[in-house]
Amino acid sequence: MMRAVKSLLFLFCCAAYCYAQTESVTIGRGDVLQVKVLEAPELEQNARVTDAGTVTLILGGSVQVAGLTPADASLAIERVLMEGHYVLTPHVSVTLTQTVTQNVTIMGQVRSPGSFAIGTPRPILDVLALAGGLTELADRKVTVQRHATKERIVFIVSNSANTALDASIAVSPGDTVIVPKADVVYILGDVGRPGGIAMVTNDSRLSALQALSLAGGTPPNAVPSHARLIRKQADGSHVELPLQLSAMQKGKQPDISLQADDIVYVPFSYARNMAMGAGSLVGATSSAAIYKF
Repeated sequence: MMRAVKSLLFLFCCAAYCYAQTESVTIGRGDVLQVKVLEAPELEQNARVTDAGTVTLILGGSVQVAGLTPADASLAIERVLMEGHYVLTPHVSVTLTQTVTQNVTIMGQVRSPGSFAIGTPRPILDVLALAGGLTELADRKVTVQRHATKERIVFIVSNSANTALDASIAVSPGDTVIVPKADVVYILGDVGRPGGIAMVTNDSRLSALQALSLAGGTPPNAVPSHARLIRKQADGSHVELPLQLSAMQKGKQPDISLQADDIVYVPFSYARNMAMGAGSLVGATSSAAIYKF
C-alpha cells in the first residue's frame, strides 16, 4: 500500500513539473480556481479570485495568485500550508475552471479595432492580425498592458520580417494592445509629391534628405538652396529656419533629423518663396495628403 502511495506521489509530482514547464496561461481577477490537496481531500474547494488578486483557503488564509500560472499558484499554496503547519508535505493542484479574461482588446491604428476572444496566450503578430493588421499610419512601437500585473511592454513591429518574428512576444487573455498613430512631417512646395510623410521607421526617425526623397525629390526649377524649416515650439508658436537642402544634397552640410510636425518648404522661385509665409504653410498642412513609405 505504501509503495502504491509513493508511486502515485511520484507520478503526481512528475506531471506537475511537466505542466509547469509548458503552462503559460495566467490567473486573473474574477477567475474561478479548483484547489485540491492530495494529502487532505477535505481541503478541496472552488474559489473565486478577488479584486485584490487573492483566493481565501479553507486553511491558511488569503494567497496572492493573480498573475501566476496555475502551477505557480499551486506552489504558493503549498508554501502557505507548510509554513502554517497545516499539512507536512502538501501536494497541491490548481485548475482554472472559469475565466472572465478571455478577450484581448486591440485599440488604435489597426484596421478593425475591438475586443477579440483568445483562449491562450498568442504571439503579438497573430493578435494584430485578428484586428486586420496595422494601418498605413501606425507607429511601429506597440504597447501591451498586462491584465494581471498592469505592466506595460513596448514591442517594435519591425519593418524586417525576420526581426519581427524573432523578437515576438506573447499576448495573454485580458491584455490590452494599443497601436499609436505615427508622427508626421510635411514636405511642401516644389517637390514631386507634396504632403505629409508618416514616420513609420523602426526608430520613428526621419531625416530631411530622407523625407525629401520620399516626397519625390525636387524638379530642375525648384530652389532647394532657399528651403525653409517651420518647427512648432512648446508654446504652440512656430519658428522659421533656413534649410540648406542643396548643400545637404551635395554633401557640403550634414543631413538633419526632423521632428514631429516639422514643415519643410521648397520654393518654386524666389518670388513665390517670399510670398509663402510660415502661417500659410502651417495652414496648408491641414489639407495635405499623408503618405507612408
